[in-house]
Amino acid sequence: MTIHKEGYKSIAIATLIFVILNLLSFFFISASAPLISWIIFVGLLGLLLFIISFFRLPNRTHTFGEDKVICPADGKVVVIEEVFDEEYFHDKRLQVSIFMSPANVHVNRNPISGEVIYSKYHKGKYLVAWHPKSSTENERHSVVLKTGNTEILVKQIAGALAKRIVNYLKAGMKVKQNEELGFIKFGSRVDLLLPVGTEVNVQLGQAVKGGVDVLATLKK
Repeated sequence: MTIHKEGYKSIAIATLIFVILNLLSFFFISASAPLISWIIFVGLLGLLLFIISFFRLPNRTHTFGEDKVICPADGKVVVIEEVFDEEYFHDKRLQVSIFMSPANVHVNRNPISGEVIYSKYHKGKYLVAWHPKSSTENERHSVVLKTGNTEILVKQIAGALAKRIVNYLKAGMKVKQNEELGFIKFGSRVDLLLPVGTEVNVQLGQAVKGGVDVLATLKK
């Protein structure tokens, strides 16, 4: 397991705060209230370890397949339904949404190989990620990947805690399945908009792993 590059700055800042606060606690509190000083140390250490864990990048054996749509993120499947897409397709699509808690790995990966034909950032609200309107009203970044005649929209959505979406893709790029698409910090959601009739291989409430589990199978 390694640490994702998006975490270097955050971990450095968290470590500095950990050291400064514990030095202050040692010089001003430990002599008169050692128990409180220890509580501060343990609490800050737990927070630091959580931040380090949030940016972890585990080693995995990825799943590949030209007709397979691989899960772009770790988390739990919270939506499988037909929706009308007003952003790009302007018709009905099959939406599959994955909710990522702060405890999940937060790197996002390309579900298919192909060409990036659309990439756009949208400012927005910070509703909780499982809110039905979060897909259209929250801060988000949408990309459309095209393989053959099939187009898939992948939408990174900020949640109540997430305040920064990182996306690495630009229109015109050629990308490969399971390469990094981006990163969302501290709790979020990823939506996929698939062609109606696509065979979905996951179920509501199912825990999935990005780059590993097959989310859907494309029609040939």
